[in-house]
Amino acid sequence: MVLDSGPMRRSKVAVVRARPDTILDDIDRLVGLAEIERALDKTATTILKDNISWHFPFPGANTTPWQLEGTIRSLKRRGFVDQLCVQNKTVVTNAFKGEDLNHYVPIFQKHQIPVLYNFEPKDMTWSTFRPKAKMLVLDRIFPDGIQIPDYFVGKNIVHLPTVKCHIYTTTTGAMKNAFGGLLNTKRHYTHSWIHKTLVDLLAIQKEIHSGLFAIMDGTTAGDGPGPRTMRPVVKNVMLASDDQVAIDAVAARMMGFDPMSLEYIAVAHEHGLGKGKPEEIEIVGDTDLASERWGFSVGDNGASMVGDIMWFGPLKRFQKLFFHTPLVNVFVLGSEIYHDYYRWPLRDKVVFERWKQDTGWGQLFGKYERVGVLEDPTTVRAA
Repeated sequence: MVLDSGPMRRSKVAVVRARPDTILDDIDRLVGLAEIERALDKTATTILKDNISWHFPFPGANTTPWQLEGTIRSLKRRGFVDQLCVQNKTVVTNAFKGEDLNHYVPIFQKHQIPVLYNFEPKDMTWSTFRPKAKMLVLDRIFPDGIQIPDYFVGKNIVHLPTVKCHIYTTTTGAMKNAFGGLLNTKRHYTHSWIHKTLVDLLAIQKEIHSGLFAIMDGTTAGDGPGPRTMRPVVKNVMLASDDQVAIDAVAARMMGFDPMSLEYIAVAHEHGLGKGKPEEIEIVGDTDLASERWGFSVGDNGASMVGDIMWFGPLKRFQKLFFHTPLVNVFVLGSEIYHDYYRWPLRDKVVFERWKQDTGWGQLFGKYERVGVLEDPTTVRAA
């Protein structure tokens, strides 16, 4: 489905219908349609950048185990044998707990995928990077220099986000997935300028990586105040593209939002970093899915209401006092208490258990819990 017949070069986004019993083959078809081999350099190491928005396995919040395993399998079949995963931490997630509870560890072990942690000095160091592209905000937020992990330079990266809403950016996906990997633990400094931050990060990625690609899981999508406390909705869809703006635009449109009304998509489009206008995007695969409109909305939860006041509201002028001093630890503790000691045990664990029991995707998650991987890695052969 071509959304317009004009002369401009369109970006390609693959959209496929996915089923629990065929998911690994569905992902293989997806990345083939999106022409992953044209996007990445086979001679370079490929970083798998999964998305752990919450270490608890809440549906729609995190990279799914089948998304991870299917990506590894499909890359190997196409000759991308040098793969590894890079994890990051945030103030509300524990990377080690997250990769365990979301069942990534057996996949890493069986498929022999090393894991590095960008917050561990033994794994990678951070250095000042001077982008060639003009920065919109990062050079002002970090006047002493923008720090990025040296390890990322010269490598492919495959982002593994999910289709979900976000309390600060309305939707989140491929572009937001760079946030934790490329910025250090002071990335909360950027929240008041989050949209332009994501655009700056995409510009940096285009300079440092040998190839960019995204595989987005919408098998269970996240409606509501994401990226954690959401309403999971089974949608049986997956997307892939080498254009980080276009895949976010298509996902946003399917969720029911006008992609060009979202600042991070519109600004990235205007700066030539990808395509955000639907008429400049070619949909391939199960094209009827891209016409769906799910009517998602974001809303608020207790934590997001505090963030709205602090980052975007009347207290924005005092954020250096709140977030650039030890006072930030009060907010970190508050977020941990809210998410891990209120939301998960009293509300969201029940939602997870119901999804696990009543949906095909939840039952597949349970299978990963029992057997570790869906496919014997020795059967994976290069195409």
